[in-house]
Amino acid sequence: MINTKSLLQEQAYNTIKEMILSGELKPDTLYSETRMAAQIGISRTPMREALQCLAQDGYITVIPSKGFTIRQLSEKDMMETIQIRCALEGFCVQFIASEIESRKGAALLNKLEKLLEKQEKSLTARDFPKSFMDYDHEFHLLLIHYVDNSEITHLFQRLMYLIHLTTRAALSVPGRVQATLDEHRQIYECLKDGDGDGAYRFMIAHLMLPLNMKIPV
Repeated sequence: MINTKSLLQEQAYNTIKEMILSGELKPDTLYSETRMAAQIGISRTPMREALQCLAQDGYITVIPSKGFTIRQLSEKDMMETIQIRCALEGFCVQFIASEIESRKGAALLNKLEKLLEKQEKSLTARDFPKSFMDYDHEFHLLLIHYVDNSEITHLFQRLMYLIHLTTRAALSVPGRVQATLDEHRQIYECLKDGDGDGAYRFMIAHLMLPLNMKIPV
């Protein structure tokens, strides 16, 4: 049973996370733990616990006795995040392709096909580019979750904020949005054909592009 303390911690975590993703909290600003707790309307203990979780998940940097700052993307962060994703998602697509003819594999293909349709429609949606990025993340999460490995899922989840920052930077490059959708389709087609090696090659090329394009951070 979830107790009141954990509910308050979860509330603070989700609230601050949304403030970060929406841009309400800005980089290069030192935020007070006490003031943030008062703003959200909780005590300092669940706030402190929420900040520890946010720091573990890569959203913030806690500065002892002072507060916290929003984590910014560095070239090293981008490189390391992409390298880890290549290892995880490269394995996932080969694993998926090896059993794509199973009922579970067919269900995944159905989800991916519908998701790609939504992602294409999001190109002209009023909430673009946010919706496009949400579908981008969902595409990759479907592949990660398929394997049903709690350690892989946990590791990927801890990268989500850096993935968000990397994706946002990459999609700002002219032509990259349409190219991203095309690459997702290529990965999908390889999985549909049970071509694990092809899916792996397309996935690695897809993930490595931000490094190859030398996107400024």
